[in-house]
Amino acid sequence: MFTGIIEAFGKVVDLKKDQENLHISLESSLTQELKIDQSLAHNGVCLTVVNTATDQYTVTAIQETLEKSNLGSIKMGHLINLERAMMMNSRLDGHIVQGHVDQIGYCTGVDFREGSWFFDFEYDQNQNNITIEKGSICVNGVSLTVVNSGQNQFSVAIIPYTYEHTNFHQIQKGDTVNLEFDMIGKYISKLHRLHV
Repeated sequence: MFTGIIEAFGKVVDLKKDQENLHISLESSLTQELKIDQSLAHNGVCLTVVNTATDQYTVTAIQETLEKSNLGSIKMGHLINLERAMMMNSRLDGHIVQGHVDQIGYCTGVDFREGSWFFDFEYDQNQNNITIEKGSICVNGVSLTVVNSGQNQFSVAIIPYTYEHTNFHQIQKGDTVNLEFDMIGKYISKLHRLHV
């Protein structure tokens, strides 16, 4: 479990394909604190640390993860949002995030106004995911509040601190992002479909 509060960046330093798997090596300020078998969210995707070295570590993404997230399109030098699993004895500053990406979304607009950035996103409505006004959404692993919720679109407001300390400063119109919808909303949506 995660909270959606990003701790650090990971810089992609090596990508190795192994049949359908992709081994991703990253440099990060967190590397010294990581251990093999530890869960770590990468742009909101929970992956297991499989190797550590002095200044870098490696995780492995399977084909399903590559197809359902934007990790399949990462390149050398990309900055990835990182969060270690939450500790049960600390404050839950974001919202409960599982690290299981539901689908990819597409950035349809970026607008700077009144000191913050507003990002607009669209997603495939055929997967039955929903957002609600003032509800929670996880975008690339970042816990955010939904504004302007629509049938298959929503917006989020990004304050300067979040913009600078997550990879939101790299997101441009047309880019893909990983979306994890609110867990309670997913249960309600499924129950509704079963009883209609």
